[in-house]
Amino acid sequence: MVDCFKTCLLIDDNYIDNFVTRKILEVSKFAETIIVARSANEAINSLRDGTVKPDVIFLDVRMPLMSGFEFLEAYDKININKQDIKIFMLSSSLDPLDIRRSMDNKYITQFLHKPLTQKALEALCQ
Repeated sequence: MVDCFKTCLLIDDNYIDNFVTRKILEVSKFAETIIVARSANEAINSLRDGTVKPDVIFLDVRMPLMSGFEFLEAYDKININKQDIKIFMLSSSLDPLDIRRSMDNKYITQFLHKPLTQKALEALCQ
């Protein structure tokens, strides 16, 4: 797999999860550039001011201050081209309500369970 995407934004508050996910993304050459936001607020601000222009986002569900679902509400209100951005909910949550709520959201392409795997990334590139 070679750079399926140009810019990947990883939104997760957990340092270890970010470290592991980033390594998997780098080793698999999933994207040319990988940007990590440690909070949903940071990600929204970066998207709003144009400093980050991803074509794929991995979004955690449960984060302090602003959850993944609250991020999606804020994301809906910012004025950027969303048509070419794929958002994957990446979570360790096994709650069926989180999965259903994710799949009911117009911006979510797919719900993925942590940890991300090489096989899962290959499927996303097809």
